[in-house]
Amino acid sequence: MGLEEQVTRTRPRTYLKKWKAQRPLTICKHAFSDLRHVSPFVFIYLLKECYFTGKCKATKKYQVLEERVHLVLHNDPQPGRATFVVQCLYVLPIFGLYSEGFSHLIISALCRFIKIETSMRDSLKAKDLAAQLFLDIVEGFVNHDDRIVEKLFEVFDIQLANIEKVMYQNAKNDCSFNVAQKFIEQYILKLMESESYMAAVTLLEHFSIRQFGKSFLLSMIESKQLKAAEKWATFIGKPMLCVLVHEYIDRNMLKNAKEVMQKNNFLQEFPDVYHKYKENTLKKLAEKGCWEIAEARTRGNKQLLEYLIYLAMEVGYSEKVYELCDRYSLKALFNAKVPKSRVRYLRLDELPVEDIIWVDQADTLCDATCHIEESKVVGLDCEWKPNYVKGGKENKVSIMQLASGKMVFILDLIKLFEYVPDVLDDCVTRIMQSPKILKLGYAFKYDVRQLADSYGELKCFNHCQMLLDIQRVFEEQGGGLSGLVTKVLGVGLNKTRRNSNWEQRPLTPNQLEYAAIDAAVLLHIFEHIRSHSQTGDGEGHGILEWKSCIISRMDNIKKPKKGNQ
Repeated sequence: MGLEEQVTRTRPRTYLKKWKAQRPLTICKHAFSDLRHVSPFVFIYLLKECYFTGKCKATKKYQVLEERVHLVLHNDPQPGRATFVVQCLYVLPIFGLYSEGFSHLIISALCRFIKIETSMRDSLKAKDLAAQLFLDIVEGFVNHDDRIVEKLFEVFDIQLANIEKVMYQNAKNDCSFNVAQKFIEQYILKLMESESYMAAVTLLEHFSIRQFGKSFLLSMIESKQLKAAEKWATFIGKPMLCVLVHEYIDRNMLKNAKEVMQKNNFLQEFPDVYHKYKENTLKKLAEKGCWEIAEARTRGNKQLLEYLIYLAMEVGYSEKVYELCDRYSLKALFNAKVPKSRVRYLRLDELPVEDIIWVDQADTLCDATCHIEESKVVGLDCEWKPNYVKGGKENKVSIMQLASGKMVFILDLIKLFEYVPDVLDDCVTRIMQSPKILKLGYAFKYDVRQLADSYGELKCFNHCQMLLDIQRVFEEQGGGLSGLVTKVLGVGLNKTRRNSNWEQRPLTPNQLEYAAIDAAVLLHIFEHIRSHSQTGDGEGHGILEWKSCIISRMDNIKKPKKGNQ
């Protein structure tokens, strides 16, 4: 009697009900101490009950199950570890939702014993039983997904001879080696049709089938199954790997091309690609304003540095051009003709700003606060030095810009907090918590949260009143504040200094201009909103009724510290 017939005849649903009626209240470790003579069905049932025991998270439960399965396999279940695992795989589909997770669990546990002594008899029997399970999965008698099939071939090393043997026993007549191979090839074709490319590649590699070529590779790339494509190309050899690199280059997937070249030592075959990839990386970093990271990525390479300087010239970042030319003795480049920027950026003299006031003393701060309190509307923004360490804590907010009328006040928060924290707290509270002053911002909530996290000791950022987030008014606008300015004013914002060092003192004139524009332009956009609301001409810019977007009060809930969550 075959195992699948045994499972059917035991009427698993009736058997399960009987076990539920007699089940103990808890399943402890000792329940798994000796399962040498327990059927796979009972073992899986115990495993399922163990999963339900306790209130710990799923990840912890999975670790506990790993320990239980390892214990069972360590105690040599009959008729052998490998055979027992295949029998469990036959039983598992009965358990529905738990089938896939438990299947991977017990196969992974078996892998830990592969190098441990395993009887030859158990190994051979398990191979044949695994081959039978594979045929039953393909023919639809047992329900497992393609990933389990991959694991079967990987762990049990099923060969064509095992499949041929099982097919012969099932058919009770001659079954040639070619029939077994044809069966495998047909199954692989079905995997390709269903775009299960990794499973298909695993079997092609396992059985050393090389009849598929470039079209198969292209299908995988177009389906974005790049790991499968690279695995297949590696198996076929250098010519196919070169085809893969060319395809990546043609599709501008330079990072992927570079990785394949490095893994396979193809740098000499494609001398220009690596440099092109580096330039592409620098360009992306420059577009994000990450100039310091871009400079580090050049690693002092003169050709890459010249390209970075060219990028800075292209966007009009003259102080960065001078800084790089001076640092790397490339002054001849600084005197070269600066290329014309492709985009016209908003200049401070195009806004009604008459003065920028740097505020780093108590008396200047009090004067600025009195001036702002006389205004009905204020544009607000802030800047901080970027932290390029992955997962690192954000730096403190360095400056806060307040645009009021024709004046822009830039508060040196770092210095004011260090020397006159009480005055800073009082003055900023009068502005931020005033119900009479409408505060304008863009993506406002993030900036205010950053201020509260930076200066948690101050009360001024505990809550804010009368806020209008311009981003909410233009609900369908993309491209950030720069995109909005381009749409409303017809010119963009130069964001090259966004990620500069905002903790350096003094700030450069260009940094001051950048900071002032970001706050002052909010007032300009607000005037645009009000004028279009009054004329009813708001549909062209996707403007909502702006008054409905005002937040009368926003409380700032501080982020919990790690360990208190």
